[in-house]
Amino acid sequence: MIRKIIEIDEEKCNGCGACAAACHEGAIGMVNGKAKLLRDDYCDGLGDCLPACPTGAITFVEREAAAYDEAAVQAKKQSQGGCPGQQMRQFTPRDTEPAPRAASQLRQWPCQIKLAPVNAPYFSGAKLLIAADCTAYAYANLHQDFMRGKITLVGCPKLDGVDYSEKLTEIIAKNDIQSVTIVRMEVPCCGGLELAAKKAIQQSGKFLPWQVVTISVDGSILD
Repeated sequence: MIRKIIEIDEEKCNGCGACAAACHEGAIGMVNGKAKLLRDDYCDGLGDCLPACPTGAITFVEREAAAYDEAAVQAKKQSQGGCPGQQMRQFTPRDTEPAPRAASQLRQWPCQIKLAPVNAPYFSGAKLLIAADCTAYAYANLHQDFMRGKITLVGCPKLDGVDYSEKLTEIIAKNDIQSVTIVRMEVPCCGGLELAAKKAIQQSGKFLPWQVVTISVDGSILD
C-alpha cells in the first residue's frame, strides 16, 4: 500500500539517538551510530520522531510500505519488557567487599532540573554537571569522578515528560557558567537529556567547553 512514512537521511544524522527515544513503537534503532527505520510496519506515520531530530534528518515521504501493525508493535514491547530502557538485566557487583563511606560532593539544593532556580549564587563561576538520574546508581564513583567541584543538576526526560532545554538555556545564559559536563546512560531515552543540554548551550549564545560521558547499564564508562 502507498502511505506516509518516515525517511532518515543518513548523511544528516548525527547519531544522537533522540529519534529512537521519541519513537514509542520502536520503529527506529541505532545501527553503526546512525538512526535507521528498522521495520515499515512499526512506523505509525505520526512523526513523534520529527521534532526530536536536531539536524532535520527525518522527513515524511509517501511510498509503498507495509501497513502499520499495532499488534506486532505491542508483541515486541512485551517480548522486550517494554521500552528498551526498561529491559530487565541483572549484574554481579564487581566488588562485594563493603566500601568505606565517601563524602557527598553535592554542593547545592535543589538538584533536580525542574526544581532548580534559574538564578542562584552557586551558579556564579560554576562548572555545571547535567546528569541523568540513573547515573548515580549505575556509576558508583559519580560523586568523586564527576560531581566533585561542580554544581549538579539531575533529571530524566522520560519520567518528567518535559523538554529541559528552555530551563537549561536560562540557567546558562543568565549565569557565569564556566563549563558543562553531561553524564547520561546508554539507553535511548537519555538522548533527550543530552539533546536538551546541547541545545541549551547553543541557544545561550555562549561558547563553553563541554563534554558528554555515557555510562553503560552495568556501570562502565563507554566514552
